[in-house]
Amino acid sequence: MPLPTFNVRDHGAVGDGTTLDSPALQRALDAASAAGGGTVLLPAGTYLSFTLHLRSHVTLHLDAGATLLAATPSVELGGYDQPEPNPWGDELQYQDFGHSHWTNSLLYGNNLTDVAITGPGLIDGRGLLRHATYTTATGDPGPNGTAAPGTKVTLSSGHGDSVADPLGHGNKAIALRACTGVTLRDFRLFRGGHFALLATGVDDLTITGLLIDTNRDGLDIDCCRRVHIAHCTVNSLQDDAIVLKTSYALGELRHCEHVTVEHCTVSGYDLGTVLDGTYGTSTYYAPDRDGPTGRIKIGTESNGDFRHITVRDCTFRRSRGLALETVDGATIEHVIAERLDLEDVTNAAIFLRIGNRARGPEGTPVGALRDVVIRDFNARNVDGRFPLLLAGLPGHPLEGIQLENVTVESTGGITLADVAAQSDEHVNAFFLRSDEPGVTGPRGTSIADVPERERGYPEPSMFGLLPASLLFARHVHGLRLTNVTVTHTSPDERPPVLLEDVTGLTLEGGNLTA
Repeated sequence: MPLPTFNVRDHGAVGDGTTLDSPALQRALDAASAAGGGTVLLPAGTYLSFTLHLRSHVTLHLDAGATLLAATPSVELGGYDQPEPNPWGDELQYQDFGHSHWTNSLLYGNNLTDVAITGPGLIDGRGLLRHATYTTATGDPGPNGTAAPGTKVTLSSGHGDSVADPLGHGNKAIALRACTGVTLRDFRLFRGGHFALLATGVDDLTITGLLIDTNRDGLDIDCCRRVHIAHCTVNSLQDDAIVLKTSYALGELRHCEHVTVEHCTVSGYDLGTVLDGTYGTSTYYAPDRDGPTGRIKIGTESNGDFRHITVRDCTFRRSRGLALETVDGATIEHVIAERLDLEDVTNAAIFLRIGNRARGPEGTPVGALRDVVIRDFNARNVDGRFPLLLAGLPGHPLEGIQLENVTVESTGGITLADVAAQSDEHVNAFFLRSDEPGVTGPRGTSIADVPERERGYPEPSMFGLLPASLLFARHVHGLRLTNVTVTHTSPDERPPVLLEDVTGLTLEGGNLTA
């Protein structure tokens, strides 16, 4: 027997885009829950809303022509749910404010089973904070808005307004915590706040057919297991499009494992221009000044391990390259990335990094990155500053890395004088740590002149201009390169390959000499 349908208009929703409809929408969700489950239907119309609490065994369905519109907090209308206390974020700050709270969202679910949001309607996060960061009294937010534990902070939207506390403001379109059996299917999502989706500790998660056009993180999959993401388009100019993480937000080490991402397109076009089909390119820089983001990444939050991850048959456009990063103690292992096509790449086409930020409980170790296969990988118009970049740490090498059938076309065009002239003054301050040794004078052109940046925020530009044009590999044990070819469209004076502390190297075919 099919489950019943609950039309939100039968529960008082107006759908005119002006009347606050969240009380009526919540009544419909609660009625479906009380009936043991069902579908809550939003027919055509625009439904202005603050926080809605999703329910177990209930599907929220946005019909054709329906828009769920995130309201802007005001004295007259009210605001979003207050962020719940979380000592792992508020006091210890093992991850930023956005990762540490879920209730201050448009759609929120905690400890739910069998819940779904389906399309073909639209979720519009117009009233959500999009660049919310916590800023210290000294004005230094740190990477991703983090501050030292106990530091007094202020929440800012990044659009000229700030508030003394975050109460009443929402910064996520969808936030799910400790749920099981979640389906997100076919809807569109525009300007999703800090996170279009934050899924933390969610198991058996299926995401298919979404079109997300936002300017911060698209799909944040944090400490989740058994996840399938397919046939999605995610545009995110200023942050990652699809990113797997393992933060300490739940107060425990929880792994991200058995995840498949396939047949997806990620990009960094101007906000809204994938949704309307114009694919705008007027805005270039992300907040770290490193070019549009819009990529698929594993890390940076990396306390728990990442295991059995597959990324295949995906397209990157006007975005950064594929990145695997462990900096908070995680082991990343058993990763396959295959049949990836990239064009207009704004930093390194491939970036593998072990760091030692160690943002976590005392004694957080250096992590590991091993057993990674990247094959049938094609990248065009890659920013010439960046070679393929594989960087472990002394005593903590990348292990068992295989690149097979990899073709990269780089713009090149860098001179040795460009490399030699730089010092830390020329490296983006976003990536620098004041407690790490740096380079105060001209750096030079040998691999020994490149700082380790052990504790720095991981991005390819953290090292500045590298003295290699095609491949820079440092601290790698077991590197197999099979049919790897990198070419330049403009002459580049740097040596093509620089290796340091690389053992077990195997080269078969390809071209890394020009």
